[in-house]
Amino acid sequence: MLLPAEKLAPKAREFLAYDGNRLNFLEGAVRSGKTILSLIKWAEYVHDFDTTEAFLMTGKTERTLLRNVVYPLQKLVGKRHMSINRGDGVVHLFGKTIYLAGANNELSEGKIRGITIAGAYADEITLYPESFVSMLLSRLSVKGAKLYATMNPDSPYHYIKTNYIDRADELGAKVWHFELDDNNALDPEYVEALKKEYTGLWYQRYILGLWVLAEGVIYQMFDESLHVKPPDPSERLIRYAVSVDYGIHNPCVFGLFGIGIVDNAAYMVKEYYYDSIKSGRQKTDQEYASDLMDFIGGYPVEAVIVDPSALSFITELKKWRKQGMPRVIPAINDVLPGIQQVSWMLNNHRLYIHPRCKNTIREFGAYVWDDKAVLRGEDKPKKESDHCQDMLRYYCSTWWKKGKGPNIDDARGYGGIN
Repeated sequence: MLLPAEKLAPKAREFLAYDGNRLNFLEGAVRSGKTILSLIKWAEYVHDFDTTEAFLMTGKTERTLLRNVVYPLQKLVGKRHMSINRGDGVVHLFGKTIYLAGANNELSEGKIRGITIAGAYADEITLYPESFVSMLLSRLSVKGAKLYATMNPDSPYHYIKTNYIDRADELGAKVWHFELDDNNALDPEYVEALKKEYTGLWYQRYILGLWVLAEGVIYQMFDESLHVKPPDPSERLIRYAVSVDYGIHNPCVFGLFGIGIVDNAAYMVKEYYYDSIKSGRQKTDQEYASDLMDFIGGYPVEAVIVDPSALSFITELKKWRKQGMPRVIPAINDVLPGIQQVSWMLNNHRLYIHPRCKNTIREFGAYVWDDKAVLRGEDKPKKESDHCQDMLRYYCSTWWKKGKGPNIDDARGYGGIN
């Protein structure tokens, strides 16, 4: 709910009163009010700009753009002033045309090549390819055209930071930094809960609003004394699932998980780890499928979660349905959202590893950020000691989020933190 002007924090009042530069960047903590403030400013800008040219609104994907920005904007101004035509990727705001575009890969810049726009709104601009942003700025050719872009901090080497934020004075850009305290509409208890949900890198970026490096061990919150334990004797596990990181030359890993009915936490109860290089022999898909059936044993497993890129293995598993193989679910394999999901579960006591899962436990100490990628402004895990961790991430991102455990989309802003 938008507060009356007199109850807004000083930073919010200052932003709404500001006329705006050609480039306007809003960055800082999650839930600090960036989105609602920028939408108010954007609606005002579109309403007041006397032009016959079209405008543009962009997001990581059109789906996230609609969810995070377009629908809230319509709610803000009312359906009488804004109509949405999803089929054409167009909205009309105060009688003016606004094109919608997703920016999820390098080919996306082709969507806006050649158009002339009177203004642009970019949601979570740090998620866009650099080529798209360059093309977007070149399209702002109408006199008086402005960009309003929101973002959460990323790596200090990210191109948005080095090319625009750090050069704001040179470019005549305006950068607005927002903190949680700049949003007076938040309940204090919610703010405290939000602070507890993030640790390490995510806390520094999403709570403190800092542009910091991803460095060192990824799951710094992992503590063997807390997270390595079998289910309590009083606990009963349900909703079993197996997660698979399929490997041909790399290790092939299975993990068996159940959910406790008492503490509503996920328990990894056993693992399978086969390294063809160390063993000196590569197994066939049929052999892996047979091993998986033996691994499941008498457990009431409901599904097998597999990386969708493992097409040959998925095809083989489907052949085993008559022998009792559970249904196959393609894993959600987005890396950073998955790492955030695992982090959340560890930090909120929703994930435990059985002491016999030796390889998974070992990898927690060796799963680190890629320092070379960090220097390029990218957050990527190093492709070493990651097979059990990939398997774990598939489970946490896929099974836990599909109604089998708490769905924390609203709390964490999965897929686009605002």
